[in-house]
Amino acid sequence: MKKQILLIIPILLLAILLYSFKKHSVDNKKVHSVTDLDKKIEQKVDSVLALMTIKEKIGQMVQYSGRNIKTGPDSNTNEKEKIEKIKNGMVGSMLSVVSVKNTREFQHLVMDNSRLKIPLLFGYDVIHGYKTIFPIPLGESASWDLELIKKSASIAAKETSASGVHWTFAPMIDVSRDARWGRIMEGAGEDPYLVSQIGVARVQGFQGNDLSLDNTIAACAKHFAGYGLAEGGRDYNSVNIGEYELNNDVLPPFKAVANAGVATFMNAFNTLDGIPATGHKGIQRDLLKDKWNWTGFIVSDWGSIGELVPHGFAKDKYQASEIAIKAGSDMDMESYAYEDNLEQLVNDGKIDIALIDDAVKRILKLKFKLGLFDDPYKYCNEKREKREVYSVENQNFAREVAKKSIVLLKNKNQLLPLKKHINSIAIIGPLANDKNAPIGNWRAQGVANSAVSLLEGIKSTASPNTKIVYEKGCDLIPNNYKENKITTSKQATTDDANLQRAINAAKNAEVVLLAIGENAFQTGEAKSQAEIGFTKAQLELLKAIYKVNNNIIIILMNGRPMDITWASQNVPTILECWHLGSQAGNAIADVVFGDYNPSGKLPVSFPYNSNQEPFYYNHQNTGRPNNSHSRFYSGYTDKPNEALYPFGYGLSYTTFEYKNLRLDKTDIKKDDSIKLSIDVSNTGNMDGEEVVQLYIHDLVGSLTRPVKELKGFEKIMLKAGQTKTINFNIDDKLLQFYTVNKKWEVEPGDFEVYVGGNSSTTLKTAFTITN
Repeated sequence: MKKQILLIIPILLLAILLYSFKKHSVDNKKVHSVTDLDKKIEQKVDSVLALMTIKEKIGQMVQYSGRNIKTGPDSNTNEKEKIEKIKNGMVGSMLSVVSVKNTREFQHLVMDNSRLKIPLLFGYDVIHGYKTIFPIPLGESASWDLELIKKSASIAAKETSASGVHWTFAPMIDVSRDARWGRIMEGAGEDPYLVSQIGVARVQGFQGNDLSLDNTIAACAKHFAGYGLAEGGRDYNSVNIGEYELNNDVLPPFKAVANAGVATFMNAFNTLDGIPATGHKGIQRDLLKDKWNWTGFIVSDWGSIGELVPHGFAKDKYQASEIAIKAGSDMDMESYAYEDNLEQLVNDGKIDIALIDDAVKRILKLKFKLGLFDDPYKYCNEKREKREVYSVENQNFAREVAKKSIVLLKNKNQLLPLKKHINSIAIIGPLANDKNAPIGNWRAQGVANSAVSLLEGIKSTASPNTKIVYEKGCDLIPNNYKENKITTSKQATTDDANLQRAINAAKNAEVVLLAIGENAFQTGEAKSQAEIGFTKAQLELLKAIYKVNNNIIIILMNGRPMDITWASQNVPTILECWHLGSQAGNAIADVVFGDYNPSGKLPVSFPYNSNQEPFYYNHQNTGRPNNSHSRFYSGYTDKPNEALYPFGYGLSYTTFEYKNLRLDKTDIKKDDSIKLSIDVSNTGNMDGEEVVQLYIHDLVGSLTRPVKELKGFEKIMLKAGQTKTINFNIDDKLLQFYTVNKKWEVEPGDFEVYVGGNSSTTLKTAFTITN
């Protein structure tokens, strides 16, 4: 009897503290500030921690994938063991368990059977929408519209939370400079400032102002750190950059989202100067947790703790677990290292139990913030799931986001916009009637073949009297969408009959819409490519159509910058349409027929070909910069040095003029600021949006400085003939960098400041900073 009483006491204590937290959470009068709430959560976390055994603590640090685990009796032996661990509270989180039905079943396993009844945390890769699919992140970043991006993340959060999921493994804020890297589609491009701004917007969209609300979810900043700079653009490859490049180019987006309160971080697969990121104490525990004083928790990437062994950084998972926990990795995603080794490491005196306690406290704190202790089933509402997921309202907004993500790269002789009553259109290409490719990779619960195709969008928008003829022309490449596999080495060959039908259609059409590019699974994880141009069959189709009809509008669908050099030199009009999501075809039609004036700007440079990669605008000068008048310069003898289309570039159906660039002062102290003003005019005949971009060049520094760095932007609407004055404030926050002194500071000296519609702008003025 005495033993039974002793077992009951901790359960009663936990029930009392959970009731206390629930009472507190609804009694707003007792919460005077966010700090007060955080302190109360800390107290609750400490109380729970005091009741836990070491096995239960380690269990909170374990995450299982639910893809192949069933709660019913059909599980095999291995799955039955996993179910028993979940029931006994030895698993803290699960990923890839979705829907109210499934998450409730797993939550019940814990709440009905475990000793302390600590609820599960459900995570999922919600990268660009849950079931309503928005443009891939790289494409959405082309909108340069932070409020739009924030709202799309909030809609994704509503659908996700309505489906029982609490946590997304997004945003990816890796600065990406190499178009060959498949995961470039998952981020916001090559510029640290733009990536930072978009990363914060996405975190704010996912998390809102209150994680305890049932329509918000926890965000996860990934991949910490350097993953986007993998050598050769090859996924999982080594990253070899120095301390200064790490601090100035890679870490700023992570610092920005940490300051914005992102709930979790995910570490990376890559090594960083020889140290695997998952086992990197310097960036995880020393920098993120200690120096930045960030209080969330770090989850490993899939199996990355166990992968310390093949990296050659640990001899077995026992040692890998020791390295990872000391480095600061709090939760083990699917490598089964922590559950098998942490307790033994404590018993062997290899690690201090304080490391485990710190990790568990961070994990429990998020569960309290989400309100899971208050109500483990708060995200399990079938009515809300049915109402929120894939609603008409969400689809309408997906169309809005998609059309604002389109970039007009070329429009010779103003071929666009088309008149809706145009006599005839030939819609040609392997992607013209594809309803799957626009969904993109990392599609969460997006349904295959559910997107509005280009053909459907054009047909629904053009005049009923317009003759529309569709021909595929060629296959893209051999591919099985269901298997999510693609072999780019086995390119499709041109079918003469298909090609001839496409040629005939083009001959008899007033204009050709040619949909070419990449399918959904040519980009994404493990989808790196050595060549980034069109497949042979597509290039043959393009050239054949061009011979019979010059009025070609290329509808480029892709997940990375591509080599489109021949097309750019010959075809009059090119629309960069990315993989635009559920409403792709309708959004493209909105732009093609002028219902929306394109306003997108490239978040990443387009090279002439893959041999220029990695390519980025904000490079440093060499001792022999590009000089066409010199024989000895840093450049290619057979290709240009510059981009085919530079970072920040994008045309409109109207034109914009920049003039009267001025500063309110040209000499300031380090802690002073300058007001910059520029007049921007819409000099065309159509209302349009423009992204006004501010770039700064620090001429001389203790380290060589980039030739130009984005330091501000503003997206504005101008009516035809209208002029607006745009102001920017230049202060020490914009001008500081990680110097040779190993700290962030402003160095005195001379600066050039540029303002324009893309990174190649030459409109500039100058100022000086003195001590």
